[in-house]
Amino acid sequence: MSTGANGATRGVTMSAGTSSRRERLRRATLGEIHAAARKLLVEQGSTAVTINAVARQMGMSGPSLYHYYASHDELVGAVTADFLRELATAMEHARDAHTDAPVGERILAACRAMRAWACTHPAEFGWIFASPITPPNRQPDSARHQAGQRFEQVLLDLTVELWQTRPFPVPDLAGLPASLREQLTAYSATIGGHLPPEAAHVFLSCWARLYGLLCMEVLHQLDFAYSDLEPVFEECLRDLAGVLGL
Repeated sequence: MSTGANGATRGVTMSAGTSSRRERLRRATLGEIHAAARKLLVEQGSTAVTINAVARQMGMSGPSLYHYYASHDELVGAVTADFLRELATAMEHARDAHTDAPVGERILAACRAMRAWACTHPAEFGWIFASPITPPNRQPDSARHQAGQRFEQVLLDLTVELWQTRPFPVPDLAGLPASLREQLTAYSATIGGHLPPEAAHVFLSCWARLYGLLCMEVLHQLDFAYSDLEPVFEECLRDLAGVLGL
């Protein structure tokens, strides 16, 4: 009985070890897939990132890659999640480097870190923000959705902290169009009411302006007038600081 029990234990241990090795190999392969997709994106553009092209980069067949991702959309979502996590990490590090600073300074630090990452990773930033989000990547349990929420949370949490400690000026909710009121009320509910609809309106307006300028810079939409957009970005930050009552 004792030998049998030990044999069963060894069997369970070996099975667990085999499963663990298999999982490590799978994670390593996924990392190689993402690296190959990123290389294609940076060197040849987003249209070059296909299942077959990524497989060729790795010395695999296209069908073999489908063992890891069921579709091109799923692959795109997973790679985008990597970029979003990387961007969020850069912003978090900038925020946390100023833990004792007023919340306004931490907001500005996170915004500058976002621009710094975008300008040094233009292909990845364009991939994140200039591509439509396909239905599979809108699902709450998708890697793309969860990474996007982490990214959004960086500035949202700071804005909530600012609102709770030093409320900024907000518009009269009753004076906004009915459709906008409904949308803002719904958004406020999705973030647990931490910002009331009128404060959410200010947050989203600031975000749209910041994001819009950054996209125009990274996608070279303002090259006809500017060769250096850092002063324009800083001017935008000063304006947004005024909006937020900083």
